[in-house]
Amino acid sequence: MVTVTRVQQLVRGGAAAALNFRRTPTDIASAVSYIISRGKKVQDQVAEQTTPTFANTIEPLAKFDNDTGADTSIVAFLQNVSTDKAVRDASSNAERHLQAFHIESMMREDVYRSVRSVFNNPAEMKKLDPEDRLLVEKMELQYRRNGLALSAEQREKLGQIRKRLSELGITFSRNINEGDGELLLTREELEGLSEDFFDGRATKLEDGVEKYVVTTKYPDIVPVVQHAKHESTRRRLLMVEETRCPENIALLEEAIKLRLQAARLLGYNTHAEFVLKENMAKTPKTVLDFEHGLRNRLTRLADMEIAEIEGLKRADKRAAREPFNGLFTWDYRYYANMIKERKHNVSDNEVRQFFPMKEVTRGVLDIYQGMLGLRFVKVDNPPVWHPDVEMYEVWDKSAGDGGFVGHFYLDLYPRDGKYNHACVSPIRSGFAKDDGTREYPAAAMLANFPKPTSTAPALLKHDDVLTLLHEFGHVFHHLCTKTKQSYFQLESVQIDFIEAPSQMLENWGWEPSVLRRFAKHYRTGEPIPNELVERLVAAKNEGAGLFNLRQAFLGLFDMAIHNTSDGDSIDVRTLYRTMRKEITRFSGNEDDGTTACGAATFGHMMGGYDAGYYGYQWAKVFSADMYASRFLRDGVDNQQTGLDYRREILQPGGSRDASIGLEKFLGRKPNNDAFLRSIGLDQ
Repeated sequence: MVTVTRVQQLVRGGAAAALNFRRTPTDIASAVSYIISRGKKVQDQVAEQTTPTFANTIEPLAKFDNDTGADTSIVAFLQNVSTDKAVRDASSNAERHLQAFHIESMMREDVYRSVRSVFNNPAEMKKLDPEDRLLVEKMELQYRRNGLALSAEQREKLGQIRKRLSELGITFSRNINEGDGELLLTREELEGLSEDFFDGRATKLEDGVEKYVVTTKYPDIVPVVQHAKHESTRRRLLMVEETRCPENIALLEEAIKLRLQAARLLGYNTHAEFVLKENMAKTPKTVLDFEHGLRNRLTRLADMEIAEIEGLKRADKRAAREPFNGLFTWDYRYYANMIKERKHNVSDNEVRQFFPMKEVTRGVLDIYQGMLGLRFVKVDNPPVWHPDVEMYEVWDKSAGDGGFVGHFYLDLYPRDGKYNHACVSPIRSGFAKDDGTREYPAAAMLANFPKPTSTAPALLKHDDVLTLLHEFGHVFHHLCTKTKQSYFQLESVQIDFIEAPSQMLENWGWEPSVLRRFAKHYRTGEPIPNELVERLVAAKNEGAGLFNLRQAFLGLFDMAIHNTSDGDSIDVRTLYRTMRKEITRFSGNEDDGTTACGAATFGHMMGGYDAGYYGYQWAKVFSADMYASRFLRDGVDNQQTGLDYRREILQPGGSRDASIGLEKFLGRKPNNDAFLRSIGLDQ
């Protein structure tokens, strides 16, 4: 991979315009004003059409989305990454205004009449190619799902509900991003943590004692709950995590009620019925049967894992001459990690030495380059939002200099005010321009991996490597989608399939031949020893029963709050605590009298995965099938398989039902055999 300064060359050459992330609050407000005024003008013109056609009605609406999509994304994106609170506030406010405008736009009856006129015109529809015809169908459906078939009074009520839901979601997310908790702990209380955990760590005086600052950000909380020997330390930090953002519980409960009201206005019994209508699963019954069936099959595995964990904790309590007090959420990761270390001799601290961020990133990019027929070029001095951010060009190997594909950005380390999990944000969508050229997509990966220290580069756990592979799967799904309209880019992919491509790529992190290519000791450069790889792979399914039960719990909790016909009866705290204890089999803070509740930071419930969290496990069925049936069979380096995957799975985006691409790629309908094997369950 070469590194050159090419942004200006690209701009002059017309490959892709450089995106502007350096925006002041005034810039953001001006962009919002322009987007809204232009949108209203386009909609007014569409509404005035006396003989609506695809050209004078659908195309102008689609072109508006194409032309303003990047600015719309950037001004809302900055709230998740900017170091300037004024910019974050302006960005959050911009998202409120833009979402309110979108809701109002979807409720314009005059515009809908023109769209529906095209939809109801067989002669006009017959002239269209499949993607344009689907665009009309999706637009018409979107208007109906936003209430355009309702009376004026009902539409007004639905509009008010949607605007309030938008406000709730923005506030919920902002609270999580800016509501990190912290705990002050002594070195003794942090016994079990490696030396590099303390390297460069901030300290504060408390009652005259110098203590280390430990936050609820991933690079802090994960090693503590996995390695801190003192149960009280793990418990206290998890309680800090579960007691932050308490105001979010009321926001979620209000959202549950409003979603149900909206669903009923639209003729559905529950919010889940409304959401699932457009997903692969189609009905709540299908989702519940899937989740309960998986839960039942996992019980045998979980029973064995719990017995093992309980045995270890009982032994610890006997050694400390303390009574056994049960199994708790703060025990799970600690003892699961202990089992992995003792049974397979796999230590996170040993493994991390072979996964320096620079080498892992290079290795992961090499995987994607080879698999998808792409070439990446790192950009020097890129126009980005923070000095830590890296920018890359993506080119199609087979097309030479004429094969520009897009850009991606990597923002991999934590900082104050930043989004505090891992995600990919589509920044600009690809589409065909009027002059026959293309606009090229761009995506940003946000993560919170451990930072470099004074004595070592950023070192990743194996789980972090899997996360990197997963998130890059989203990046290249977005970049490799190639449709006429931006409407069919990544965000239009069915929610219960969208995780499948990313989950499938995690499998490369378990392939010994792949790991040996880029796992090198950060000091010596020696490749990872074969026997360590063998131990690592042997431990793959350790704890799979309990891990997947936790996923089932989150999916079932999601359905419990969204497949209800009585939103007023939902007590989120009680329901979350009760279901977690019943399904995951570990107690939390149910009996301590606090108001703690993990649902307050369950961002998916207010971030687009409402009635959709089941999709993580549902999509794993497809990801396991694709990997086992094509890549394992043909070889993980088989380029034709990779190109087939790019063509059938990634390239269509949301322009066709995901099941079509799956069947074309597999050569048959998908099944769950590979998924069950992958988590250690017999068929």
